[in-house]
Amino acid sequence: MTADIDIYNPEALGAPLGQYTHVTRVRASEFLFIAGMLSADPDGNIVGERDFDAQCVQVFANIRAALDSAGAGWGNVVQFTTYMVHSQWIPEFMKFRLREFPGMFPDGRYPPNTLLLVDRLVQEPFLIEVQTIAAV
Repeated sequence: MTADIDIYNPEALGAPLGQYTHVTRVRASEFLFIAGMLSADPDGNIVGERDFDAQCVQVFANIRAALDSAGAGWGNVVQFTTYMVHSQWIPEFMKFRLREFPGMFPDGRYPPNTLLLVDRLVQEPFLIEVQTIAAV
């Protein structure tokens, strides 16, 4: 069975404020819960220290690797939760999503995303962490 994923915006909620959608309805036989991905390479080295865009690129490359490991892709993602250490990075995050999400989600149905600001992540140099749920 393949996941039946319906990503939509109810009229009563209005338009989203960025590249996300308000609701995902899923019928699936299996879910993937992917831990928050940081901008670390396979050897544990921090990629893009003090470079928010480079960290975003690595974070989403790591998410892609996790999806690939289960035979899934961006179309299987049903929700993101994003953690950032500074509100100053929100415009950069929106720019990253505007640039990258159309290629990742060509149908324009962007998964819901909750953005949370936190004091810090597991190590001080990390600026962003993204947790992902996917359905297969």
